[in-house]
Amino acid sequence: MPIEVLMPALSPTMTEGKLAKWHVREGDAVTAGTVLAEIETDKATMEVEAIDEGTLGRILVAEGTEGVAVNRPIALILAEGEAAGALDAAPPAAPVAQAVPAAAAASAAPVTAPAAPAAAPVVPVAPVAPAAGRIFASPLARRLAQTAGIALSGIAGSGPHGRIVKADVAAAVAAPPAVAAPSPAALPSAVAAPPAVAAPLAPVAPVAPLAPPGEFIEIPLSSMRKTIARRLVEAKQTIPHFYLTIEVKLDAVLTLRGQLNARSDAYKLSVNDFVVRACGMALARVPEANALWGGDRILQAKSRDVAVAVALDDGLITPVVRQADIKGLAAISAEMKELAGRAKAGKLKPEEYQGGAFSLSNLGMYGIKEFAAVINPPQGSILAVGMGEARPVVEKGALAVATMMSCTLSCDHRVIDGALGARWLAAFKGLIEEPLTMLL
Repeated sequence: MPIEVLMPALSPTMTEGKLAKWHVREGDAVTAGTVLAEIETDKATMEVEAIDEGTLGRILVAEGTEGVAVNRPIALILAEGEAAGALDAAPPAAPVAQAVPAAAAASAAPVTAPAAPAAAPVVPVAPVAPAAGRIFASPLARRLAQTAGIALSGIAGSGPHGRIVKADVAAAVAAPPAVAAPSPAALPSAVAAPPAVAAPLAPVAPVAPLAPPGEFIEIPLSSMRKTIARRLVEAKQTIPHFYLTIEVKLDAVLTLRGQLNARSDAYKLSVNDFVVRACGMALARVPEANALWGGDRILQAKSRDVAVAVALDDGLITPVVRQADIKGLAAISAEMKELAGRAKAGKLKPEEYQGGAFSLSNLGMYGIKEFAAVINPPQGSILAVGMGEARPVVEKGALAVATMMSCTLSCDHRVIDGALGARWLAAFKGLIEEPLTMLL
């Protein structure tokens, strides 16, 4: 029996991905560790390696295909001594978007039983196996189908050997409901039911708002942009944001940065490196702010990790600086350069951009004076940093000029109250305005 190569789950939240490129062709010999293909997720492009030896017998999913479900077969490998004829005996792979059409076809089947009253929809108690044999479905898919009142017999599986998985049930639930034709007994004898009524109705409202008059360039959404759109809507709809802004004097950081950069060519510190270090140390001083929302509890992180937003051509990603409170400025600078470089090349590993309870977004280099960032769920807060600029200030009762920087902390009110957020900002301000304390 040929060995199936399945679409891998490259992150805990991944349900589908894009098969960007094949590195092997049908008939090529593969061994364990051979790079078979590149998979593009919403965050990065990663390589899929073979775990078995043999000959690539058939490619089931062409490169460039989007929306390939996790655990769907994408290729078949012939084991040593296995003939090519074995490929014909292998079960065919389900199409990428088979679940919705299958559900629509099932709903369009003619109604033979007497019609039920409109106010009492029929909910199947348990799925009934078709005459051809048993329905293969995961336990989670069975529970979801029973809760939603959907018969498994009307769902096409995209898992191994046609097994129905969670994504198939979700697609069937999201499919537009069919309008069933009334039974002949319920109609007057002189009225015939038109067969077209049994077909599912097209949605009346458009999915996207209508564009105003004019000419536009249509730009398809990348996987990353789709994920950003979904998560930002989730964040603004479900997270009770509130914002705290503080002004920080930057002159001491600029002086110390110049002195340290002049001492060695091995590193070139940026203001952002000081900010990352100060964020980590402030989380250590106010550990209650290093937390995220856990649904029915607050989860306080033990490690003071800082996720730093990095702008990409088609979105952004937040690689995480682990234990930012105990790393030196030079180490943070080198790590940020490496992470940002691999992020822009799409080569970050999932463990490098997942986790952490706190994020940092710095737009000061773009001339932005002040802004409020959106929290990245399930994290509890994010700090938005503006540019440093010379402003008039009052010091000891006299007017002076200082380099000031506006910082706005966005907080999840379920996790962080106003006083707690203010305590964290006070700790952060103290570290930035007395940067020598960050070197202790």
